[in-house]
Amino acid sequence: MNKPSNRQTESLRDKDKNHNLHPWQHFDSMKENGALVIANSEGAYIYDNDGNKYLDGLGGMWCVNVGYGRDELADVMAEQARKLPYASTFGDTTNPPAAELAAKLALLAPGSINHVIFSGSGSAANDSAIRLAHYYQARRGKPEKKHIISRKQAYHGSTYLGASLSGHDKAGDNFQYVSDIIHHISAPDVYRRPDGMSVEAFCNHLVDEFKAKVAELGADNIAAFLGEPILGSGGVMVPPEGYLQRIHQHCQEHDILFIADEVVTAFGRLGHMFASKDFFGIQPDIILSAKGITSGYIPLAATLFTDEIFDVISAPDSDACFAHGFTYSGHPVACAVALKNIEILERENLCGHVKEMGPYFVERLQGLKDLPLVGDVRGTGYMHCIEYVADKETKELLPDEIGISKLISDACEKRGVMVRPVWHLNILSPPLVMSREQIDHLVEVLKESVLAVAADLKK
Repeated sequence: MNKPSNRQTESLRDKDKNHNLHPWQHFDSMKENGALVIANSEGAYIYDNDGNKYLDGLGGMWCVNVGYGRDELADVMAEQARKLPYASTFGDTTNPPAAELAAKLALLAPGSINHVIFSGSGSAANDSAIRLAHYYQARRGKPEKKHIISRKQAYHGSTYLGASLSGHDKAGDNFQYVSDIIHHISAPDVYRRPDGMSVEAFCNHLVDEFKAKVAELGADNIAAFLGEPILGSGGVMVPPEGYLQRIHQHCQEHDILFIADEVVTAFGRLGHMFASKDFFGIQPDIILSAKGITSGYIPLAATLFTDEIFDVISAPDSDACFAHGFTYSGHPVACAVALKNIEILERENLCGHVKEMGPYFVERLQGLKDLPLVGDVRGTGYMHCIEYVADKETKELLPDEIGISKLISDACEKRGVMVRPVWHLNILSPPLVMSREQIDHLVEVLKESVLAVAADLKK
């Protein structure tokens, strides 16, 4: 690989800084420092434009599941683009990769989930799920069932509806949100449960809160509950045992759809193609996926739903039309890549690899708990989070202006490892191909970086 001159890198950084508005861009720091220019990749590593190598603890953005540099995916992309680069799936046309992928997903998905709405992002998959839920309820003669229950600290996308469904604190962010039909209950944040409350009691408290919200709104007015099996960007919150099962049961008893947002957890991150049934033992009505469906090589998302929903929306009605979809729904190149990506996941048994290495990953990360600043370490599979605090006893956070997670991620970056900074958290979601040796290296660099930052703050 030819190493570009610093002048080339600075030119790219200036063009980016002057013209490219990034997701979640912090304006002051971008003006001061610009962006790191990522130019190459291989396996679990990425390289910046100056040739510096980094172990990618982020997996891109939860998504590069089979790792970088897969010639098979590039080849199928090129082959399909030469053959049929685009085909509309509106109305009564389709294409071979879209049809084959729909059937493959139906085979992989649990229970009677046999139907799919294709889109281009996890945000769009969430939008599609809510539109489907509303359409389904209206077609069955219950248009008043339109309210959605989500959770605080959830993340369901960055579109207008997706951001509204998400449960982050939105005060002062200068955006507007849908607020009349979307309601948020508490996140299953076991680490920050009330003092003196057992995990079992906390689970009861969360379930009681959900039941109270259903009673408040009236089950006849609620279309669906929407939740990530493990909250991702909100802090990798693994729910207490029995929580999801009890929420799901209450939904079934009160005619409320259960929507599982598996944009992060599907396609191997927890060691299963879909985590809802195989990992948590619940059968959703709708499952959302994106990210790992193509390992990030090309945008694609899927909203999967049951025969029971399809039978209602497709019942004879001369005026019935599901007036929803996107220009790139069922894009032939994206669907071809997804099929090959799933083939790689299955052929190389990457779900099995995650099941084997996941406990070791947990064990190594738990060793960070004794470090200064580290309040909690949580996660499972290849999905983890470190939470930093000023006081381990009170769990008090450090002042926002310190930017603790960014200080530590910057220290990791200097040592050749990428981790994701989010508020007072560092999040890990590496490629599923990450080896035992690479896990060791990632954890050791994290340890060095935490100790270095703690020492600097003490000074």
